[in-house]
Amino acid sequence: MNWFGDPAVWLPLAFAGLMGLSILIYVVLDGFDLGVGLLFPLATDEEKDRMISAVGPFWDANETWLVLAVGLLLVAFPMAHGIILTALYLPVAVMLIGLILRGVAFEFRAKTTGKTKHHWNQAFFAGSLAATLAQGYMLGIYIMGLKQQPLTIAFGFLTAVCLTAAYGFVGANWLIIKTEDTLQLKAIRWARTRLWGLVIGFAAISVATPFVSPRLFDKWFSFPDMFLLAPLPVLSALMVAIVWKALHHLPARDDHWAWVPFAGTAALFILAFIGLAYSFYPYVVPERLTIYDAASAPESLFIILIGALVVLPTIIAYTVLAYVVFRGKATDLTYD
Repeated sequence: MNWFGDPAVWLPLAFAGLMGLSILIYVVLDGFDLGVGLLFPLATDEEKDRMISAVGPFWDANETWLVLAVGLLLVAFPMAHGIILTALYLPVAVMLIGLILRGVAFEFRAKTTGKTKHHWNQAFFAGSLAATLAQGYMLGIYIMGLKQQPLTIAFGFLTAVCLTAAYGFVGANWLIIKTEDTLQLKAIRWARTRLWGLVIGFAAISVATPFVSPRLFDKWFSFPDMFLLAPLPVLSALMVAIVWKALHHLPARDDHWAWVPFAGTAALFILAFIGLAYSFYPYVVPERLTIYDAASAPESLFIILIGALVVLPTIIAYTVLAYVVFRGKATDLTYD
């Protein structure tokens, strides 16, 4: 008896789900430590050390989710991997250079002082900015069907700027949780000013997506699909209202509700991801290649799935462990 139905159907769907989950977790988790890097120029030297200590135990584990997502794309959907990375070769290279520069600056700034440390702080900011802009541009071009035309490139730059604001917002929300006193007050102000960049970015993507193709337009505005999508903008507006309200009631006594802006923003990302996944399914390359056409052979996918079911719980376990062990407020940065 075949307990799983047709493996040519459920295996590609399972891997698309795993890949999507990896990307979502990466955006939320690495989004906050990229965002902290984006806020570097606004902080004093002492505050920069505290900001680094707020992300120090987590940043390298956060980036594991990006490696997992790209790895799943390569082994499960090799045809899509080739098409997507060929179309996005330059921004992918910029992103990787930015992530490498961040990692090097993260370690080297702790080993020096004075002017040299200032240069490494600048490098940390530059790496964060390059990686964030590249990711935002890739998101915009992907939504536009990987087309390199003046209008789609302009949309890519718009999403790059909006994602930069969004990551800065997430980073500020993380600092609200992990810091106190003057730096926490600054983080609250930073979050308040960047909330609207997040809203504009989500609105731009929501407006543009249904006009990418007639299929997407019909999926958004036909019955009963319209009713299935209707809760997403309503819930998103509710989350924005909750986050806005929380930010204007912080700081609170005993640091109550400091977690609300970050949790609300994570919920917004989840809602946006659900909308995009629903819109583009079953395509992995928009309007060109479905997950079923791009998938590896079922026999290969089954073997890879066994490995993924070992690797994924391991990554989840040490990610959770890191956040549990290093919970609470960030302390002084030391390398003793």
